[in-house]
Amino acid sequence: MTHKTMKLVVMTVAISAALAVGGGGGYWFANQHMHPMSGTGESSAKVMYWYDPMKPDQHFDKPGKSPFMDMQLLAKYANSGSDSNAANATSIAVDPSITQNLGVRVVQAERGVLNNNITVTGAIQLNDRLVAVMQARTNGFVERVYARAAGDVISRGAPIADLLVPDWAGAQIEYLAVLKMGDPSLINAARQRLLLLGMPADLITRVEKSGKTQATITLSAPIGGLIQTLDVRSGMTMSAGQTLAKINGLNSVWLEAAVPEAQAGGIRVGSIIAAHLTAYPSDSFHGKVIAVLPDINMESRTLRVRIKLPNPNGQLKPGMFAQIQLQTDKSQDQLLIPEEAVIRTGKRNVVILALAGGHFQPVEVQLGQAANGQVAILSGMQEGQKVVASGQFLIDSEASLQGVLAKMNSSKASASAMMGQEVMPMSMPMPATASAMMPAASTPYYQGVGKIESITPTDITISHHPIPAIGWGAMTMTFKLPDAKLVTGVKVGDQVNFGFNLIKDDYVIAALTKTTGSAMQGNQP
Repeated sequence: MTHKTMKLVVMTVAISAALAVGGGGGYWFANQHMHPMSGTGESSAKVMYWYDPMKPDQHFDKPGKSPFMDMQLLAKYANSGSDSNAANATSIAVDPSITQNLGVRVVQAERGVLNNNITVTGAIQLNDRLVAVMQARTNGFVERVYARAAGDVISRGAPIADLLVPDWAGAQIEYLAVLKMGDPSLINAARQRLLLLGMPADLITRVEKSGKTQATITLSAPIGGLIQTLDVRSGMTMSAGQTLAKINGLNSVWLEAAVPEAQAGGIRVGSIIAAHLTAYPSDSFHGKVIAVLPDINMESRTLRVRIKLPNPNGQLKPGMFAQIQLQTDKSQDQLLIPEEAVIRTGKRNVVILALAGGHFQPVEVQLGQAANGQVAILSGMQEGQKVVASGQFLIDSEASLQGVLAKMNSSKASASAMMGQEVMPMSMPMPATASAMMPAASTPYYQGVGKIESITPTDITISHHPIPAIGWGAMTMTFKLPDAKLVTGVKVGDQVNFGFNLIKDDYVIAALTKTTGSAMQGNQP
């Protein structure tokens, strides 16, 4: 390995380790490699503003000490170069060898059609449009009930019960007498009277052919399907309008799926779907969307989509689970980039543009729909521009700090190994009051050694030594003091071991104990 190659490898490892251990690494990286790489050097470039790399969104018009940390502000220089594709004043420059070794991957934004097909789950339900309700048309009695029960599947015309209707017998006798008279007008009027009494037309025809009264009729299923309710028993009395049975057809069923609100916009009535059921893993069932219901589930933020599936063999049963592939409206041609290239801060969406000459520029974009690892860009970019798809957190100052801090706990061990150093936790007794107040184990916790500069009821200011675990150098910093009991027995000027948590954006003291001078000397940098 040549001397030049060895130097490049050492620099790459050092930068990676510095980034992994937090804000201090970001500070070093910003100070050493994020300045314009003009031919005349940094001193000839124009200073746009000064900033604290721990809070890069705050700009200052003159140099000095940061109001946030005990460190000097850094200068932000305007980039040089007359090329129209060169970085503008808001961009940063990174050595190409560093971007290569840190795995920065760049892709080009291209126009295309986003595949919006989605996969959701659903369950089979009965088709409520195939329902027959059987009611008594007049008063009577139930003479016989056939061997039926709720839940049985019957065919059309299957007998359910025999009913005795005394009121129909008298009307039929009168009708037979009118038939013998042979007067067509009287016969038609008598027939209409029987129909108005609720007598079925086929029963009237049987009376005409047989010349005998038919006071007992058989209640038959008007459609084939599932008996949902059956409220007739032998010997019971029935009244006009009483529901005797309810049958739901099974020739087709409904498949209802919950579709996320963000993906429901492209679903239209008539869209074709393919369903795969757990009960029949080798079969595919096809149907179409018949309704997108207007009510939305407020908890899951989903819309119900109703699909009609043919069921000629009756193999689809209510309650069966299905996986559904929905075809949505094809999106228009739009600008697409990989979804991983977007830095989502909660308040904005940012991408890092890759410019000429190793320059990079963060820009805010407006996002459209996303699918299959791609996201549509509505504004903020143009076709042909290149974005950083991986490694963007190492380039954008603010995003880099946030990304490193989030991963700090999991990566500091490997970073320490690369640096050839060990991060040794300090042994410090934990007061009972402090341990009781400590947040959950997932809250970041750090330890340091320093000198108390001031104490107030709510804050404590400490001049501390470097804290490698969070990437801090030696500085004076103010911490939140959640309980005055934590500073019992210590005063201004005391040397202390202290532990603190990162809770939201505040550094909160969790433990604090007085230490001896010899112990302090052992921790000198």
